[in-house]
Amino acid sequence: MGLFSGLMGNASQKDNDKVEQDLQDVLLEQERVEMAFSLVRDLIVFTESRLILVDKQGVTGKKVSYKSIPYGSISRFTVETSGHFDLDAELKIWISSAVEPAEILQFKSDKSVIAIQKALAAAVLKK
Repeated sequence: MGLFSGLMGNASQKDNDKVEQDLQDVLLEQERVEMAFSLVRDLIVFTESRLILVDKQGVTGKKVSYKSIPYGSISRFTVETSGHFDLDAELKIWISSAVEPAEILQFKSDKSVIAIQKALAAAVLKK
């Protein structure tokens, strides 16, 4: 079901140790993955200090973009659940005092976006 969910645009939770191995060149020496979700080929990774968005690009996925957002710079975020006519759920993330969101993530499942929103709230609101 994990693969099928990913293909349908639903995020599925990934094994933290496997994600740490895959991101060993991106993570700091003592940085640990607390939670990770896959969305088709992309990853949403929560560490103790930042959110990492991994975007595999192109047909082969060989080109990869790593977007790192420290939790302290996230000023707000919103969740929009799906409706009768708009079937996609969205998570929007703003940085500092930006007017437009720095990131917009789309999901086919309210369950996926709610789980990721909870993880983001826990990380950003952690004191």
